[in-house]
Amino acid sequence: MSRIRDLQKNLFGGTTSNARQFGMIFTLVAIIVYFQIATNGLTLTSGNLIALTQQYAYISILSIGMLMVIVAGHIDLSVGSVAAFVGIVVAKAIHEHDVPWPAGIVLGLAVGALIGAWQGFWVAYIGVPAFIVTLAGMLLFRGGNQYIGNADTVPVPEGFRTIGAGYLPEVGPATGYNNLTLLLGLLLCAAVAWREWRSRQVRRQMEGAEPAPLWISVLRLVILLGVIVFATLRFAGGRVGTSFPISGIILAVLVIAYSFYTRNTAGGRHIYAVGGNARAAELSGVQLRRVNFMVMTNMGVLAALAGMIFVARSAASGPQDGLSWELDAIAAVFIGGAAVSGGLGTVSGSIVGGLVMAVLNNGLQLIGTGSDMVQIIKGLFLLGAVALDVYNKKQGRFSIIGSLTRPFRREDPPAPAAVPAPSTTGSLSRK
Repeated sequence: MSRIRDLQKNLFGGTTSNARQFGMIFTLVAIIVYFQIATNGLTLTSGNLIALTQQYAYISILSIGMLMVIVAGHIDLSVGSVAAFVGIVVAKAIHEHDVPWPAGIVLGLAVGALIGAWQGFWVAYIGVPAFIVTLAGMLLFRGGNQYIGNADTVPVPEGFRTIGAGYLPEVGPATGYNNLTLLLGLLLCAAVAWREWRSRQVRRQMEGAEPAPLWISVLRLVILLGVIVFATLRFAGGRVGTSFPISGIILAVLVIAYSFYTRNTAGGRHIYAVGGNARAAELSGVQLRRVNFMVMTNMGVLAALAGMIFVARSAASGPQDGLSWELDAIAAVFIGGAAVSGGLGTVSGSIVGGLVMAVLNNGLQLIGTGSDMVQIIKGLFLLGAVALDVYNKKQGRFSIIGSLTRPFRREDPPAPAAVPAPSTTGSLSRK
């Protein structure tokens, strides 16, 4: 029994809270297993995994920025329109004005930053609610996309397509696999092993802290390394000319950078403070206007990047780009553990939430479900997942969202002890 208790407590991070934090990952695994059986093994084929990464990388990028917006207590309804607007601007600049495609990427990021700053100005300095500002932005930039592009598609050159449809190149001897993908997997295995060793060393040096039992660390390492090796071989062993997508590399870099920023920097902690209690954060010295302006500007940059990756994968920009992207990004953030009221959520949780929706959508398509039913099932899944989690939290049971948000949640202060009423008899006798 003690071994089971140790397993529940330490398997994924050394505490019960961290272990429960992986509840959504278990949900993801269950969905993958179901569709792997239902599709006769198509879900985990190399081709499908590579396509899945390319198809949903831009939504995951949007979810990173949307997480910061929601954590700060806002919402952004314009990200799909902003992505489409930037996409047509960049495509026009490259195709019709002979702008080199690397300069086109810089132009797109700059346009996205200007749009984010424009919306951030209204939110942070004028005080218009972000819901209204971005609703106006959704209409404004959707119309701008159609006006600039004349409702036509505009192609982009081969070099630009690399960021959305490119793969790690083939180098080195012929091994039957993509060598750079194998190297990437090897480096990731080494990083995971080093992190496990380092965490044990740190806990040994902390006074009163004991590392997890050695067998737990070994089991955890075996599971993680097994998943990495399996994924590496799948991505590296696809058809000739394919490997791990460039868009997946971009997403991985962003996840690492933003996870570090939100967890380990003062600016990241200020975002959580503003979303948790804006008034208290301001009294403690946090500059509310700067934080709100920054999260909206950052969202504009990431929306621009997502739009360019989608255009690069599609080989052209069109008037239908970006439709309903904001809904997918918001769903990923909330499934990943963010709170509607702000102040809670993690980058990794949002990515897992995005993967849940991506695998669900992909699996339904593989088994031949119609597009109408796909939307219905996705909507019911989102509602059911959040509703069940809220119910469990109210009942005091295991809650995925409650577990994900536990590190950032403030406990309510204990109720003051009841003061006994003065004795009537004693008062009369003293008189």
